[in-house]
Amino acid sequence: MTALEQVEKVIHNIEKMLVGKRQEIELCLVALLADGHVLLEDVPGVGKTLLVKSLARSLGAEFKRIQFTPDLLPSDVTGVSIYNQKTQEFTFRPGPIMANIVLADEINRTSPKTQSALLESLEEASVTIDGETMILQKPFFVMATQNPVEYSGTFPLPEAQLDRFLMKLKIGYPSVEEELEMLNRVGGGQSAESLHFVITTEQVIQLQKEASNVIVDEHVKSYMIQLTHATRNHRSVELGVSPRGTIALMKAAQSYALIQGRDFVIPDDVKYLATFVLSHRLIMSTEAKMANVTVEHIIKDILKRVQIPVVRRGLTTS
Repeated sequence: MTALEQVEKVIHNIEKMLVGKRQEIELCLVALLADGHVLLEDVPGVGKTLLVKSLARSLGAEFKRIQFTPDLLPSDVTGVSIYNQKTQEFTFRPGPIMANIVLADEINRTSPKTQSALLESLEEASVTIDGETMILQKPFFVMATQNPVEYSGTFPLPEAQLDRFLMKLKIGYPSVEEELEMLNRVGGGQSAESLHFVITTEQVIQLQKEASNVIVDEHVKSYMIQLTHATRNHRSVELGVSPRGTIALMKAAQSYALIQGRDFVIPDDVKYLATFVLSHRLIMSTEAKMANVTVEHIIKDILKRVQIPVVRRGLTTS
């Protein structure tokens, strides 16, 4: 079974629960195969949790949910060692971060101290507890959610933590037809728990390896670098995309090319993914904010300005 066929099976399975959100499902799979993580920013009730649950069920992966609250402690995320009086030894009780698919729900509602407990796991797929580093099992994929409307009592994610998310996505409201289909499915008693896995975690790991081997021509790499450098020199940007962002863009493009049935990246892959991968890594200038300029407008402006290399049968010409 090809990578394209496996991904199509997962998408079709998730679409049994999530109506009309193929693009968002596909982008989540791009992040998963790129060994990255996703920040979902949208209003409550549009299906963020359902998407994560359905993804985990479709992969037969271990799923854990962390509900972030102001009183949550770092040990509630990573785990804690508890003293056993009978054995007179410390026993480690793993936290919810030690799963394949982790939903970090309302991540901006907890303190910066607890938010920072995620930094190591997001970047290095490991956690350090009592001086001992523990490697998290693969595949390891975090989808964090936050509400963009209600900021009362929240702690905005610092730039260092935002930079660790491969993509920032929005699900959006369904159309009238899609919402009617949702009501019909709810009336039929369907739930994420009723889904069966269609591929295994071992197959996911193999797909990640295949994605990392997708060819990226030097001209396409140069195109990515020009895009990220343009963010650092744009008049409306105070802080541009870091080198980590450039790497993230390349990994995402490799994964996207794989699930499109190609073994090489084309510039259109990069152009399509740029907004999703780069937007949350920009800090706009005060003047731009006052002028109601958005990061999406900035990236669209950069995409228009940077020359696209021409691709012919997987080969590029400047």
